[in-house]
Amino acid sequence: MIAAQDRIPMATEAFTLSSLPLFPLNAVLFPGGVLPLRIFEVRYLDMIGKCHRAGAPFGVVCLTQGDEVRRPGAHETFSRVGTLATIAQLQTPQPGLMIVRCSGAQRFRVTASDRLRHGLWVADVERLPSDLSVAVPDDLVPTAQALGKLIDSLELKAGTQVGLPLQAPWQLDDCGWVANRWCELLPLPTPLKQRLMELDNPLVRLELVSDALARLGISG
Repeated sequence: MIAAQDRIPMATEAFTLSSLPLFPLNAVLFPGGVLPLRIFEVRYLDMIGKCHRAGAPFGVVCLTQGDEVRRPGAHETFSRVGTLATIAQLQTPQPGLMIVRCSGAQRFRVTASDRLRHGLWVADVERLPSDLSVAVPDDLVPTAQALGKLIDSLELKAGTQVGLPLQAPWQLDDCGWVANRWCELLPLPTPLKQRLMELDNPLVRLELVSDALARLGISG
């Protein structure tokens, strides 16, 4: 039975979620993204197990201070904007170990947070609007085409879509989708990825990603 303070919110709640369990990481999860996790800490084994059984999401937030693995006396801080994660696959190859593949859903903003006795963070959050569907403009088509070529290369190398660092369907005509996938694949600093994820305008996000590609010498 789940105690009141450990309540797992259901995915059907409308615009706010109460006591959402958080998973602070040294990474940024984008909507529509793929997040593989190898879990062995008791606090997260318990949390992921409860979310999986309830069909409920958890929140991924980017660490700004502290480590992913809990250390006695360590202080953790994290960004206030994160992304809901839903569990797509879960395996337990041995006791005390979970191999999980998650999908990024809607962004949220933390309005209040609390750290429980066993180290798990929970938060009250408000969901942020999803990206508007914006067609890729002509001047940014090469950026989308370059992503398409990279996806083809990754598929050819893997021989399948299973295990790819992104998931179908490909939406190469959509600004937000193209920008998000490039943000995941490019070796950008984590704070920059966080700022890009927080941007509400998908066209601006894609323009900034295109500038980063140009600096790296990548073109369509």
